[in-house]
Amino acid sequence: MTKKNGSTNKTSAVHVVEERALRVAQELSLELVEVTLQKESRGKCLCIYVDSDNGISLDDCERYHRALMPLLDDVDYDVMEVSSPGVDRPIKTLRDFEKHRDALVEVKLFAPKDGCKLFQGTLCAMDDQTVSIRRSDNEELTFECKAVAVIKPIIEFEDEDLPEDDAVSESDFYEMELE
Repeated sequence: MTKKNGSTNKTSAVHVVEERALRVAQELSLELVEVTLQKESRGKCLCIYVDSDNGISLDDCERYHRALMPLLDDVDYDVMEVSSPGVDRPIKTLRDFEKHRDALVEVKLFAPKDGCKLFQGTLCAMDDQTVSIRRSDNEELTFECKAVAVIKPIIEFEDEDLPEDDAVSESDFYEMELE
């Protein structure tokens, strides 16, 4: 959806959108995950990520988009996207932690610790100051949150999750219509 008008700066625009987006998300029983305003080749892109305990469908995104758009007449953006953050979305909040407690994650640090910036393990604890993982050797590692660049779940597929050989071909993707 394309939109041009208003004159708020980037920080205040995101704050204004977050307040309104949260209200709409609550009305539709969705969780507002994140709002960003990014400059792209196609203009200012307002990206809004929503989720729910049951996942997000394309219809959910469309319903949310239609409900929120009229509330943003005074916000300067060119394109608004509403989508799910995906199954591998970064773990940022205590709510995210609760969803991923005891899940396999990777922790990337801003600066190396013991010569390494990437650690894998089971997410076992998180608060406002620290995050802890348990490695496969049962060693528990604790990191200060301010040292952590990102925490992401590791998505593991079992063989039965994958299609059989030649079950999906490259030509199948060309038949999909993208809007």
